[in-house]
Amino acid sequence: MKLQYKVAAIFAANGAIAREVAIELAKEGALVYLSGRNMAEVKSLSEEIRANGDFAKPFQVDATDENQIDLFLKKVVTESGKLDIVFNGIGIRAKDGGYGQPSTSLPFETFMKPIRIHLGSQFLTARIAATYMRQTESKGTILLLTASLSRIKSPFMSGITAACSGIEGLTRTLATEFGMSGIKVICINPTAMPETRTIKETTNENARTMGIPAATMATQLSNGGLLKKPLTTKDTAKVAAFLASDAGATLNSHIVDVDFGTANVI
Repeated sequence: MKLQYKVAAIFAANGAIAREVAIELAKEGALVYLSGRNMAEVKSLSEEIRANGDFAKPFQVDATDENQIDLFLKKVVTESGKLDIVFNGIGIRAKDGGYGQPSTSLPFETFMKPIRIHLGSQFLTARIAATYMRQTESKGTILLLTASLSRIKSPFMSGITAACSGIEGLTRTLATEFGMSGIKVICINPTAMPETRTIKETTNENARTMGIPAATMATQLSNGGLLKKPLTTKDTAKVAAFLASDAGATLNSHIVDVDFGTANVI
């Protein structure tokens, strides 16, 4: 197992992507500490992982709350003595972020919400994780999460697109800073995963704004890759496990596309 005995902290583990990342890391031998705002869902995931014979421990954490993040990671380090992997899969509902809404009618506060939550949370969890990695001399890997919106031309997605672009810039500067302590920072950039609630809701909102059937847009998403394969959360999770392993040691500061070669990603 390529992650045996590594200690991983997962934020927003009740979300579709972070859930699969947690399962994959545990399957590869990592000791997985789960966190999320919905404790019932985090506990359920923890039980599912343990039922497979792997290690998981649940915590209730709001990944936009600096104090809660710090307390969670402090508990992880106190119990395990180190911190090797951090992944934050935070997201918001499509309507809350104004997905599918024209920029000319998008309230400024709605525009800023993905920037505050997506980008802001990634900044908080990464910098606090780096502090504990330095203290314990854990030369670990911090995995940030963005989306291919940062590099495609897509209308009606201004707030989340700005947030995704910001996360990629943040990756490069944090990798430069934390690399002085042997800590890697890598950004995973998946394209749309049609199975997730966020993509289903976003597809519906965009289709409504553009006046086309949602099914037509969904079909385009499913066939967007050069290999004509829709990306899944499990595909993304396998890439995360690779990047955190010794096999992915040469990758640092990179924005890693996970998309089967989507044609319209620059």
